[in-house]
Amino acid sequence: MRRPSALSRNHYFVIGLLLGLVLSCYIPQNIRELVQQEECPQEVAENLLIERFGQDFEPHLNLINKPLAAKKPVKNVMRPRYYSSELGIREKIFIGVMTSQENINSYATAFNRTTAHLVNKIKFFINADSVKTNYQLKNIVGFTDTRESRRPFYVIKYIADNYLDDYDYFLLVPDNVYVDARKLNALLYHMSITFDLYMGSPRAESKKDNENVDNADNAANHNDNDNDNAANESNDDNSDGAGAGSASERGGGRGLTDRNYCALEAGILLSSSVIRKMRNNLDRCVRIGITNDHSVNIGRCVKYASRVASCQDTFQGMRQYSYALNTKSRQFKDLSILAKEEAFRNASTVYPVHTPEDFYRLHAYYSKHHLELVQQRGYALEQKSYRIANGSISNKILEIRWPLGVPPPSAPETRHDMLMWQLLNQTHSFLPNANADHAVAALSRIEALDFAKVLEIALQYAAEKYPRLRYHSMHSAYRKFDATRGMDYQLHLNLYESNTPKRLILKSFEVVKPLGRVEVVPSPYVTESIRIAILVPSFEHQVPDALDFVAQYERICMHNQDNTFLLLIFLYRLNSPSKGDDDPFKALKKLALDLSSKYKTDGSRIAWVSIRLPQQLSEPVTPDDWLLHASMYGPRQLLSLAVADLALPKLGLESLVLLATPSMLFRTDFLNRVRMNTIQGFQVYAPIGFQLYPCTWAQFCKDCDTCDISQSSGYFDRHNHDVIAFYSRDYVQARKLMDTQGLPIMRSDLDIEQLLQHSPTAGGVESILDMFVAAQHTVHILRAVEPHLRFGLDVRHHLARGGAMPSTLPAKCGRVQCIHLASRKQIGDAIIRYDDKSILQK
Repeated sequence: MRRPSALSRNHYFVIGLLLGLVLSCYIPQNIRELVQQEECPQEVAENLLIERFGQDFEPHLNLINKPLAAKKPVKNVMRPRYYSSELGIREKIFIGVMTSQENINSYATAFNRTTAHLVNKIKFFINADSVKTNYQLKNIVGFTDTRESRRPFYVIKYIADNYLDDYDYFLLVPDNVYVDARKLNALLYHMSITFDLYMGSPRAESKKDNENVDNADNAANHNDNDNDNAANESNDDNSDGAGAGSASERGGGRGLTDRNYCALEAGILLSSSVIRKMRNNLDRCVRIGITNDHSVNIGRCVKYASRVASCQDTFQGMRQYSYALNTKSRQFKDLSILAKEEAFRNASTVYPVHTPEDFYRLHAYYSKHHLELVQQRGYALEQKSYRIANGSISNKILEIRWPLGVPPPSAPETRHDMLMWQLLNQTHSFLPNANADHAVAALSRIEALDFAKVLEIALQYAAEKYPRLRYHSMHSAYRKFDATRGMDYQLHLNLYESNTPKRLILKSFEVVKPLGRVEVVPSPYVTESIRIAILVPSFEHQVPDALDFVAQYERICMHNQDNTFLLLIFLYRLNSPSKGDDDPFKALKKLALDLSSKYKTDGSRIAWVSIRLPQQLSEPVTPDDWLLHASMYGPRQLLSLAVADLALPKLGLESLVLLATPSMLFRTDFLNRVRMNTIQGFQVYAPIGFQLYPCTWAQFCKDCDTCDISQSSGYFDRHNHDVIAFYSRDYVQARKLMDTQGLPIMRSDLDIEQLLQHSPTAGGVESILDMFVAAQHTVHILRAVEPHLRFGLDVRHHLARGGAMPSTLPAKCGRVQCIHLASRKQIGDAIIRYDDKSILQK
């Protein structure tokens, strides 16, 4: 039935139409203008400004004290130093060894030598009831609480406080267990760290297990009465179930639960999650771990904290094997007999080891076993690769090359980068290092031994491949070194059959010595803020060059406040005055005093030391005499030792020393590399400087001190040993070693004559670099090309002052000791132009 008050749709339409007509009659016509004015307040403001200031008004920005600093400073996000810390990447294994003070120098040392280099971290834990620090091991942690039952919990607490976030797994072992770290690492890399792990060998049940369980139950009930009552009162509905669960947890079947714990004697492997839970419940673990059996105490703590039911010998399909030497038949068996047992071969821990020597025997066996496995896998992989290729697929696709796993020879980018084969025999090499200066050079002792070993390997292979042939002689041999591959040899051997010795058969063999695994040599941490003591010796005829060096030093070091100190060493002749106007070094001394006063506030200063040469070294020397010598000492390079011996007492043993020359040109980058490459007690730095050609005299190039190095402007002189950087302490130790070999230490000017007459046992020592090599010191010697160290300024300055080049070579100046005037290409072009007169006319 229809309601009478209801309105139809037409009624609504009519009413809306009428309301619209009525409203349209009362709305003003300029409503659009009013709306536009309200919507554009900026235009209204601009109109007001124009009416007030005129049409040419231009606004100005007030930038005084702006922008204002934020009231709350922005906090910088502190990121970890290493990506591994930020990403949560942890090392794999930490081994904690429970030992005693009596076994540190025996069992613990043997354990450390056979395992420490194969795992990420190892620590030895002892009871430090007495203060004793003369141990060979350094990674020892001592606990002052000597209660034996508390010892494993102290170990857990130490590990959790210091290494919990750094390692995935933790292995606890006594000191008489051998650990095959290679097998253990391979096992751990196949298991997930997201689960709780309590792995080892289940312990054998002992007669005291039931007594230990009863004591633990009594102690737990006595300490937890209040807690249990409170829990029961608050949970009345579940009190019976809670009581039953607690009794089951503490008792656990008594002897059955203790027997299912992992035996510490074989090693217990715990994940980081289990260690974290044990630390959170450590107080409870101490109360229930009252026995003297560490295996039981650790097992109860793991069960209470992580709810792991029992010891796990397998996890995610992986099993850890332990081999027990607890019977007389196993203790005295030879390793070759034990190796026949599969359990011994698969074991990652072997226990108990009865003598420290057994550690090394076991380690030798397992290392040999792992090496054989690696060789077998490599051979199987090689054969599989060859079967896959089978000549049907191109090696460009499979990338199978000989030897397998060795990179192919590097392809030269240009004709200048081609690696040349070098012809050699058993005693000499021909055109060594592609150097046309020496047609033939004798092999060094190392090279001769290396070639003999290569020839022996080739003959062994020839005897195996051609059993009917015998070796007669070597026809020829070639070698080539490739920095990406190694050393390649090609041997052409003359072989003959036993029944026809006069008929020679030529066979060719190729031998490759691939590069070993590239390793980063660890070195101490150094910075570029170390102060350098620059020693610059100068003879009387080198005073102009020394003045130019001091001016260069002021511009580069003193003006820029570089952390350096300059020590000038004046080498006086025997009869030369050292004071007054006749002093040959008077200008240098005056310049040093002036610059020291000028930069006194900056801490920069220049000092000097005077050395009086003996009579035999006091002959007058003109600049032309030593101009062609590569060394500033001319034919007297041994004087560098006397300079260092007599000058170092002025500096101290902790100083970084750079022995320089007056004719060298250097930059700040070179000084920074000296700081980074010279390490006290570790490394000596001997840079190879760039020798500039005398372009003004030879007319083959143009003088340019700031240009990049090139073959047309000079060469790296590896025979110049004048510049070397070292620490004073390392130099003194090396000199003491050479003092016993007939190279005396200079303590005064009068001892220089003894240095020149040193015994033949120290022969071959002509410079400080030779001294470090001959002393066989523990420090490394680093030699590297240095583009920002240049020699040859003495020749340029001599020619600029109107001097001339000597017409003949000085005595005792061979090709190695003298500088080069031009490159071979430049000299060859000059010869061709001289011979061909038509070229000269063009």
